[in-house]
Amino acid sequence: MLGACTSTPEVDGPGSGPTAPGSGADATAYPLTLDNCGTEVTFDAAPQRVVTVKSSTAETMLALGLGDRVVGAAFLDGPLPDDLAAAAQGTAVAEPLSDQVPGTEAVLALEPDLVYAGWESNVSADGAGERDTLHSLGVNTYVAPAACKDPAYMPDPLTFDDVFAEIAEVGQVFDVADAAAALVADQRATLESVTPDDRGLDALWYSSGTDIPYVGAGIGAPAMIMDAVGLGNVAGDVDDTWTALGWESVVEADPDVIVLVDAAWNTADGKIEALEANPATAALTAVQEGRYVTVPFPATEAGVRNVDAVVDLAAQLDALEIDG
Repeated sequence: MLGACTSTPEVDGPGSGPTAPGSGADATAYPLTLDNCGTEVTFDAAPQRVVTVKSSTAETMLALGLGDRVVGAAFLDGPLPDDLAAAAQGTAVAEPLSDQVPGTEAVLALEPDLVYAGWESNVSADGAGERDTLHSLGVNTYVAPAACKDPAYMPDPLTFDDVFAEIAEVGQVFDVADAAAALVADQRATLESVTPDDRGLDALWYSSGTDIPYVGAGIGAPAMIMDAVGLGNVAGDVDDTWTALGWESVVEADPDVIVLVDAAWNTADGKIEALEANPATAALTAVQEGRYVTVPFPATEAGVRNVDAVVDLAAQLDALEIDG
């Protein structure tokens, strides 16, 4: 692996053979310097004490067998799936540090050598601390590359190759390239096994909001997942990851299907009640026909659960009976 500056390491394909951790051609050569969302980060060794912020980062650590490196997990977006819940047993992920983004003091009290953040805003003065400040205190930071906001770094659009590249890069940081390659190979194979719906259906990805819905737009994880299952996106022409979309626009689009994001603070059932109670949205074809599919919130941001979301949504779509 490269010890020079890089932002998107090569991802091994399904045919690649994993090697033992920390050995062979895939062993990480330290110091490792990465360009992470425009911030240069250097790792002198594999991090041992990690604070994760957001579900996506904690889940990546668990999926790579690195749960024992997590000394604090915060701002989880929802329950873990069964396989990751089993991996979380006995780790700090099983007992989250905070329901929100932890402050700098709380983070430093855990004596981490890395803060792994799902959003750039997680490592700010209002969050776990500014990146420069944390670095000056001996704490490295790494932001999920899919969440980079600078146009020079933000995926446009996000693809599964971007998701897999992050897994590979995290594997490089922690010197577990073999585990990362195996995970990527498994996810690629699963993704390739999905047959996209071929009925030409359009959908609204309804994330949150009542007065004005917040929906999946054209370049983020929702768009990536919808494309993989064969759904058109009624907000696909908006060049953003998520966007506010007036109900008038939704009614005009009259989507064939509504994808409901299920979150503890804004459940799928609550969204259905709101849609059916509003006279304008109650007249939508998807509402009239009950054409709803659901996805858990933690699977809606770039991460190791996106492929499973594709598999699940494809099965739900297949069960929908849509005439014409």
